[in-house]
Amino acid sequence: MDSLFSKNHSNLLPADGCVIYYGKIFSDPISELYLKKLLESLPWQKDRLKLYNREIITDRKSVWMGEDSFTYTYSGYSRTAIPFTEEIIKIKKLIEHKTNIHFNSCLCNLYHDGREGMSFHSDDEKELGKNTSIASVSFGAERKFVFKHKITAEKISILLERGSLLLMKDETQSFWLHSLPKASKVIIPRINLTFRTFYGMPPDRSKSAG
Repeated sequence: MDSLFSKNHSNLLPADGCVIYYGKIFSDPISELYLKKLLESLPWQKDRLKLYNREIITDRKSVWMGEDSFTYTYSGYSRTAIPFTEEIIKIKKLIEHKTNIHFNSCLCNLYHDGREGMSFHSDDEKELGKNTSIASVSFGAERKFVFKHKITAEKISILLERGSLLLMKDETQSFWLHSLPKASKVIIPRINLTFRTFYGMPPDRSKSAG
């Protein structure tokens, strides 16, 4: 079964997790302003991934940010968080007000056009804790987002609008994969801000712990 949901505030998943789609929380003009500002101001870098003992450099770019210099290891590589910018702090405060959840970090992703996407995966790293909450804000191109159950393979799809907010929480990362499929007709960029609660210690503290 492959379902396409429209905008609502109920749980999009039939079981084993919770995904809430808030729809647009920013007007189109404000969304465009944030897209332009984030494109210009963030220190975007290409991702490095390890796949089958090979290093892959992605066209997609990202920035890892946090309240502290957290080290986040995913896809075989570690990155140290840089401080939040003024724009990210403003967006974070609004997201926290909407969700009633505090976030201390943000992984920012830049997809230059529809030729770039993300394959099925779960954000289940131990540093994020069990039943973690992840708030995803989208600017720029509207893209299809797909969930796939790890056991039944059931798929749930939703179109993420520009300026929209999606919240994944509870057991979602344990039971569901998610992906951003490539879309050849999309010719404009998309920025995705994924606000997280990170439980790993920054490097200077982890060395002295214990």
